[in-house]
Amino acid sequence: LGRSDASPDRTLLDTAADLRALAAALSLERPAIVGFSQGAPLALACAAIGAVSAVAVVSGTDELAAPAWRGTHPPMVLERVEIAETDPIAAEAGFRGMTPAMLLQMVNGSPEVDRAVYCHPAFAAPFAAAVEEAFVRGPDGFARDALLAMQRWPFDPAEIRVPVHLWYGGLDASPLHSPDHGASLARRIPGAARTIVEGAGGAILWTHGAEILAALLEARRRAAT
Repeated sequence: LGRSDASPDRTLLDTAADLRALAAALSLERPAIVGFSQGAPLALACAAIGAVSAVAVVSGTDELAAPAWRGTHPPMVLERVEIAETDPIAAEAGFRGMTPAMLLQMVNGSPEVDRAVYCHPAFAAPFAAAVEEAFVRGPDGFARDALLAMQRWPFDPAEIRVPVHLWYGGLDASPLHSPDHGASLARRIPGAARTIVEGAGGAILWTHGAEILAALLEARRRAAT
């Protein structure tokens, strides 16, 4: 987000098309992609339009606005989902009030298993710098992504035809990730694999990154043969 211009009214499919154009400009033929947390819908949108060859969804947000989830969310999440549906302009304006400091504070409120990762001296400084960079041109990009994560997806996961691997930590307690650790997504995406890493939290992209990326590259290799 850091150096990108704001794109008002952007959709998940718009972003997927942008990433496909970026890959073409870099001479990357249908690269593999990782969608972490709120990035999961974006990665799956790329898969839905055939812009990528394989997907790893890590601690990913499910389609929180889907009818099947409405009665399962905690009040805070349910309120956000309902506002995103009934008054998206107000919802996006509310997300626009987020600052890098507030986002980092949210992370610091994670369960102990994740705080051990986010607050580790070797991780905390570069992570904070990345968050600052994402907001360097203002909060509009974050606000739009947050709104899209709370709305219905403009694609059907059942139509995805590339390998998808869903990864969740068994101790991941975030109310904004998949409420059932990706079980619903695994049922909706044809052939999707799902791995639960016992004893790990939501920060598994960093604690198990080598394993996740190795599996993703292997899925890409198999899809190409």
